[in-house]
Amino acid sequence: MADDVSASAPPGARAPLWHAFTQLALVVLILGTSWPLLKNGIQAGATPIWFAAARACCGALGALAFVGALGLLRWPTRRDWPIILSNGVLQLALFFALGNLALRYIPAGRSAVLAYTTTLWLVPLEALAGGSRFDLWRGLGLLAGLSGVAVLLNPLALDWSRQGVLTGHVFLLLAALSWAVAIFHARRHAWDGLSPLQVLPWQMVVASVVLVSLAAFAEPAGRLPVVPPVVLTLIYVGLLGGPVAIWAATSVSRALPTLVSSLGFLGVPVLGVIVSSLWLGESLTLPLVVGAVLVLLGLVVVALGIDRQRRRKAS
Repeated sequence: MADDVSASAPPGARAPLWHAFTQLALVVLILGTSWPLLKNGIQAGATPIWFAAARACCGALGALAFVGALGLLRWPTRRDWPIILSNGVLQLALFFALGNLALRYIPAGRSAVLAYTTTLWLVPLEALAGGSRFDLWRGLGLLAGLSGVAVLLNPLALDWSRQGVLTGHVFLLLAALSWAVAIFHARRHAWDGLSPLQVLPWQMVVASVVLVSLAAFAEPAGRLPVVPPVVLTLIYVGLLGGPVAIWAATSVSRALPTLVSSLGFLGVPVLGVIVSSLWLGESLTLPLVVGAVLVLLGLVVVALGIDRQRRRKAS
């Protein structure tokens, strides 16, 4: 997501625009296809928390190798550990676990949209903490986004008697909230030590430790079958997708205006819905389309409001 990296990215040389848009397309591709891939892996027999733990472990290995190859791997200092622990537990461990638990019951496309409501939850968090003014734009954006969530949770469009439907939706909203709290912390963290990219491997290590411990406790009979849907997903989403997507997102947020990058990242849930429909055969129901449009509209309006506020401060 745009806000989790742009708020904390250190200043530096900007990449050429064509390079930035290429990286933006790469982020949308990796993150947008992650949801149907994870759903496919769970349908192939992987239990959710062990699958999340394996993803974090692969992500840690990939991030260590990637950051090391760039010559940026450093041991964290004392001032780096609060953000490492915060993001490792909230942005990675909880988000991975709750998202996978939800995918057991909820279609991948719907999951991608609900999980992407993170920026909406940041609006009240920022307002309550006095970090930003709750203006008309943010209010309208939050109203539109929550209306979309309400449409997606419409009792007339879902079979709430089916096992796990309510629980799955709650898990997705909690996953989005946990990521929002992590972003909230990242925006207030003093990045005078390691950069966001440099702390990524250590955040992944923290997430791995938390998730392996949680999986051993909650899923003692859990499974990670060695079958193509599971193995290929872990290679793509964990080993390659995680570090590459975070690096590309950080680069995009530094090279492009905040509004442009924020709107560009909205392609993630859109692609998630499209791929889930074409590949997994998920239905593009009217409530899903209307709800997704309202959520995306809310995110656009919030992004416009943030951009207007930054322009006023800069003038």
